[in-house]
Amino acid sequence: MSGAPVLEVRGLSKRFGGVAAVDGVDLAVAPGELLALIGPNGAGKSTCFNMLNGQLKPDGGTVTLLGRDVTGLPPRAIWQLGVGRTFQITATFGSMSVRENVQMALISHHRRAFSIFSPATALHRDRAEALLTQVDMGGQADRICGVLAYGDLKRVELAMALANDPKLLLMDEPTAGMAPRERTDLMALTARLARQRGIAVLFTEHDMDVVFGQADRVVVLDHGKLIAGGSPAEIRADARVQAVYLGTGAAGA
Repeated sequence: MSGAPVLEVRGLSKRFGGVAAVDGVDLAVAPGELLALIGPNGAGKSTCFNMLNGQLKPDGGTVTLLGRDVTGLPPRAIWQLGVGRTFQITATFGSMSVRENVQMALISHHRRAFSIFSPATALHRDRAEALLTQVDMGGQADRICGVLAYGDLKRVELAMALANDPKLLLMDEPTAGMAPRERTDLMALTARLARQRGIAVLFTEHDMDVVFGQADRVVVLDHGKLIAGGSPAEIRADARVQAVYLGTGAAGA
């Protein structure tokens, strides 16, 4: 990892009753780096993400963004500080056009309301189209999101996540529901944009071809604890990781 970390997490913990969903997690992500957070179902990945994004307050530990302690801040404050997020299930407005969806994200980022004198369709139009071009959706700006193929919806969601010029991008199962070729294309696009713009990317993923093909580093969570971390090659060869995934088919995927 090169450069000061964009995101630094130390001792992050969350309990639900007597269950430690996340237990003392440490990790850091540098500008332009893609870090994959993997683990079997129930390992605590989504809980960890929800604490980083402000949807859950940690019971312990710290979350630092560009040297600033952001532990426990609400989601909107996290967004305004430059953290974008995509979700396992796409979060777009199906009745609105592709361009309008991105414009709404830009309006939210700039905290600008609209009125009869400045309708939403007139705001940030050029910036929205530039973001859509970056994710290879410029030619579909006028289409209604509700008729798009799922892979294209994922690209629109990525454009929306980039609307706040993020320093950190959190991607929760970004390729879920996509065809194998679409998965590879989306994450290759994400990697290219991250390296061009110096965006730190933390993502969870079950497709090991995507993880080993696109991540710079991988950390492995099991029962709330990090059990391994390193390069994709190191993680692939790690006996502890192989044991965690035994019987799931993931280790050799």
